[in-house]
Amino acid sequence: MIELYEQLKQRYALGEISVQRFDLVFITVPRENLASLLLYLRDTEGFTHLVLLTAVDWIEDNKFQLTYLINNRESATDLGLRVIIDRDEASMESIHDLWPTAATYQRELKEMFGIDFPGSPRIDEDFILEGWTEIPPYRRDFDTLEYSRDTYLERPGRSTSDPAQHMKQLFYPEDKD
Repeated sequence: MIELYEQLKQRYALGEISVQRFDLVFITVPRENLASLLLYLRDTEGFTHLVLLTAVDWIEDNKFQLTYLINNRESATDLGLRVIIDRDEASMESIHDLWPTAATYQRELKEMFGIDFPGSPRIDEDFILEGWTEIPPYRRDFDTLEYSRDTYLERPGRSTSDPAQHMKQLFYPEDKD
């Protein structure tokens, strides 16, 4: 995989590489080079299967990281391509024309993170969260506790405790400090 990275580095202006295992490598790719790189990897290098498309919210940097994990079944290798996009204008080119299954992942990312993939089939239809009107729930600035308090009634007999203290009392009841 290192050889492939070196071969492609100049042509696609690839960023950092992270080797997780001998059969799993992650590479940072400029957003404008992603589609052509994916096409090349699919048609020339045998990465014919899109395993997943996911996102990470780097709220401190005001960025999202999209990770496209592709697989070459013949060589039994996985390649993760990371693309960094701005959080404020979260939009990325759709790859549903390269892998039709990408449309499903893109719909999920639109609903859960608010990342748009213009031109992707049914991108603006409700997918998982029918009728959702709040900010996307996988964004790190979504306050789950506030949402729960505003949405659900308190139930009698229910209490909340600090998980660390609860586990300490559960496993070490004799410790009283």
